[in-house]
Amino acid sequence: MNLSNRILNKKLTECAYKCLVTFSTKPIQQAPAAAAAATTSPGGSQTQQDAAVSNNTSPARKPLVPPHYRFVYPEFLPDPKIEWRNNIREKLERLDMLDRRRQIDLPEFYVGSILAVTSSDPHAAGKVSRFVGICIHREKCGLRARFILRNVIDHQGVEVVYELYDPTIQKVEVLRLEKRLDDSLFYLRDALPEYSTFDENMDAEHLEEGTPVPVNDIKVVLRPRPWLERWERQNLLGVANIDQYIKEKHRKSALKVQKPWEKFDLMKQYRSTIPEEEQKEIFAEVHTELHTLELQRKRNKRKRTFIKPKQLA
Repeated sequence: MNLSNRILNKKLTECAYKCLVTFSTKPIQQAPAAAAAATTSPGGSQTQQDAAVSNNTSPARKPLVPPHYRFVYPEFLPDPKIEWRNNIREKLERLDMLDRRRQIDLPEFYVGSILAVTSSDPHAAGKVSRFVGICIHREKCGLRARFILRNVIDHQGVEVVYELYDPTIQKVEVLRLEKRLDDSLFYLRDALPEYSTFDENMDAEHLEEGTPVPVNDIKVVLRPRPWLERWERQNLLGVANIDQYIKEKHRKSALKVQKPWEKFDLMKQYRSTIPEEEQKEIFAEVHTELHTLELQRKRNKRKRTFIKPKQLA
């Protein structure tokens, strides 16, 4: 028991020193000093006085954490269920996640992006396997965050579930960075094979720095029933021909299970999400390290590899 307490105290001490909190909402304190200096100097120019007035009316300092972090790094947000919350465990998990990100580059990707994952496999030739597929789902949080890739190989649909922070993952490549109209693409299991078929030797498509992530508004075509799920009940935006295969009895049953009042249920939204203030605190804790890793990734992308010639002139 004493040994576990020592380890926990050591981890919390490292957290206090390593994670520099950059979030601040305090107003700038130099404005009164600048205004006093401008009023006390008799020979001050009109521009200095205008600058002092503008400093007095300057707004409060904004947080340094970019607002898109909650979409790029959703696994850093804890599970909103109150019975599963544990502040100490969440802090320790965030430290382990940052340590893992220092060892391997985990790029930004979304549901609908095409990835290539290289992982250790003791049963594969060379002890390494590489799988290319479209990301159809992301779920869970913390060290348990995972994603699912799908591809059609030899006319057979293949899906692989990867743990995002699995130590057996050696490399994650984003071949095409894009989003889809739906948060989950499980309906690709019932769609035509061409929507889930990708070449294993596909080249990466690079986006220019600062370009927003494109949204692919393609609508897939489903095969005839039976389906794996009742897609007509899920209000999908990325499917084109659901009405073609459903009958009147299916429409009536879908209307019976609909809950249109849930979008006005504020308490349900509160229980199923993390408050914005807590999100800012969490990302302020890890922002310094994540920003450093982003800068290192940009340097590596710009760096050109030099190939030494075999024969010299």
